[in-house]
Amino acid sequence: MNATSHSRGAAAWCGLVLYPLAVSLSLFGSSMVLPSVRALGVTLSAVLLVGVVRRAPLFGLVVALVGTLLAVAAQPTHGLFDDSRQTNLVAFVSADVVLGYLIARGSRAKASAGIALSFVAQAAGIAFFARSENQIGFGVVALLVLLVACMIGLLGRERRQHAEALHDQAVAEAVTAERLRIARELHDMVSHSIGVIAIQSGVASRVIETRPKEAREALAAIETTSRETLQGLRRTLVALRRAEPGGAAPLTPATGLADLAGLTEVTARDAGVHVEVVRSGAQRPLPADVDLAAYRIVQESLTNVVRHAGTDTCRVLVSFGDTDLVLEIVDAGRGTTAGSPGTGFGITGMGERVSLLHGEFSAGPRPEGGFRVAARIPLPEAAR
Repeated sequence: MNATSHSRGAAAWCGLVLYPLAVSLSLFGSSMVLPSVRALGVTLSAVLLVGVVRRAPLFGLVVALVGTLLAVAAQPTHGLFDDSRQTNLVAFVSADVVLGYLIARGSRAKASAGIALSFVAQAAGIAFFARSENQIGFGVVALLVLLVACMIGLLGRERRQHAEALHDQAVAEAVTAERLRIARELHDMVSHSIGVIAIQSGVASRVIETRPKEAREALAAIETTSRETLQGLRRTLVALRRAEPGGAAPLTPATGLADLAGLTEVTARDAGVHVEVVRSGAQRPLPADVDLAAYRIVQESLTNVVRHAGTDTCRVLVSFGDTDLVLEIVDAGRGTTAGSPGTGFGITGMGERVSLLHGEFSAGPRPEGGFRVAARIPLPEAAR
């Protein structure tokens, strides 16, 4: 939990503590205040419960209902059924607002419990604190307001569910698009490897009788290339579920971490962002799929820094461990990046790449400011 979450939690509990004080001041702050003004003060005091309601809507509704009932019961009055108490029943509007939020954001069980609690509390308030000749009228009005709150909450729930469905669909499409991109890049890698194998096999067939040493070297190159390609195919194709629809991919070798220098130069030249690349560990050749995934993660992270971070510096850490490759891209910008609805799904694509390689991925704002993308990709035995 970061510092922002701690501060929000503290603000929520402070509001909960201050709520009874605000209600008391609204009721007893001055004996000359009109009952309708007191009711408005009790209603507006519920603003202090916003933090609690967002974290625990049902608990916030219970607090609002209890506070309103106690306010109605404690309303300064000169008679058992004085008009001031009846006017103060308007304070239940704040509880109806909380109920609408609970229905929109909470589960169906909690929403049903909230509706029942609101009905019982308002019915009790009208039965005990309204004049007998006004109880029916107040009851009808309270019921109508309760129904309006329920309808608004249901509409909010439907809109939220629709937005979540659209977001889930967009995430699924982003994952599919990233997998197709991986498939195209895998096609490039395999095509390049097959080209190398074809050339070496041609050389071996021509010199196998006259120059057996060169033939053995060509066959060794074929064996190495084919083994590396098969390992990459096993790790990647096992996780892919769909094949790319028609279309030819360019038969060019894939990029990798060796091309980071060119990538950072382009970023600095075109976007004005200085990228510091820090390498650690014993650098060595990586399998083509791991190398390409690492390059794409850095590339997408730098793109997000340029578009969203609002900073001119960035640091890229590439650490070669004994059993894994660790990447970390950090900046000191605004702490936002693509990956949410309406801003793209770059982070989703990066996470999908790491997931296909059975690694670990994380991305989010840093407590000290800025944004951090981190990935750990396990290396196969041959690359350790």
